[in-house]
Amino acid sequence: MSKVWFITGSSRGIGLEIARAALTAGESVVATGRDTRAITEALGAGNERLLALTLDVAEPEQATAAVMAAVERFERIDVLVNNAGYGQLGMFEDSSPAEVEQQYRVNVFGTMDVTRALLPVMRKQRSGHVFTITSIGGLRGGAGCSLYCSTKFALEGWSESLAQEVAGFGIHVTAVEPGFFRTDFLESSSVRYAAKEIDDYAAESQKIKAFYDARSRQQAGDPVKLAKVLLQLADENNPPLHFLAGSDAVGVLEQRIGRDKEELSSWGHLSVTTDHEAS
Repeated sequence: MSKVWFITGSSRGIGLEIARAALTAGESVVATGRDTRAITEALGAGNERLLALTLDVAEPEQATAAVMAAVERFERIDVLVNNAGYGQLGMFEDSSPAEVEQQYRVNVFGTMDVTRALLPVMRKQRSGHVFTITSIGGLRGGAGCSLYCSTKFALEGWSESLAQEVAGFGIHVTAVEPGFFRTDFLESSSVRYAAKEIDDYAAESQKIKAFYDARSRQQAGDPVKLAKVLLQLADENNPPLHFLAGSDAVGVLEQRIGRDKEELSSWGHLSVTTDHEAS
C-alpha cells in the first residue's frame, strides 16, 4: 500500500528532494513550507497525489491546521519528516537572547509542535514513522555553532525518548544525522550569523565564516540519494533509531566514540566514587 508523507521545509534542499522521490515512487505527499508557490513550481501543479500547504513551524496553530487539511485530503498520514530548520551560527557570547529564542522556536519547538499535532493521527492508525532531520551537529559540538548544535542535541534526546513512548502504538522514530549535503544550507537563506561581534572573538569568527562560505555548494552529500534512502527506511519493519547520512557523518561518530572511550578510561575511576557507600 502506498504511503502518505507529511514533510516540513519542502520548498528546497533535502525536504524538496524527499517530496520529489516520494511522488516518483507513487506515494502521496503533503509538502509544507512558507512558500507553497516554490513547492508547486518545483514539483508540478495539478498532481492529485501532492498537497502543498503553507506551514511556518514557528507558528503552532499552522501545524494543527496543516495536519487537519492533510487528513481531510488523504485520510491518513504514514510518514512525518521533520526537516524545517535553519542554522544560527556565531560565537555564543555574540548571540542575543532573541537569536537564541528564535533558533529554538524553529528547530526544536517547531519540530515538537508539528509532531504533537500529528501523533494523534498515527496513534489512531496504530502505525507511522517519524523522521527528524538532526545533524552531525547533534553528535558533536563545534566553535561558532553553539546554538545550532544545542538544538540538534536536543532533538537527538527528544527522538530517543519519543521512540520509547510511541513504540507501543506501532510508531517508529528515526533521527537522521546528515553530514554536509550539497544544498543551499550554508547560504544566507538557511544560515544566519550573530549580529554582534565581540573583539576577542572577531578573528576566529571570521575564520569560521570563511570556512563555511568556502564549503557552500561543495559538500559531499547528495540530497537525491538521501531521499531514496529515506524511502527505503520507511519500508523497513525494524528501522534504525539513528541513521548517519554521509561518510563525514560516519567519521564524526567514530571520532566521538573514540573521545568518549578515552575520557571514560581516564576518568571512570573517579566517576564511580560519587556513589553512596554500600550499607
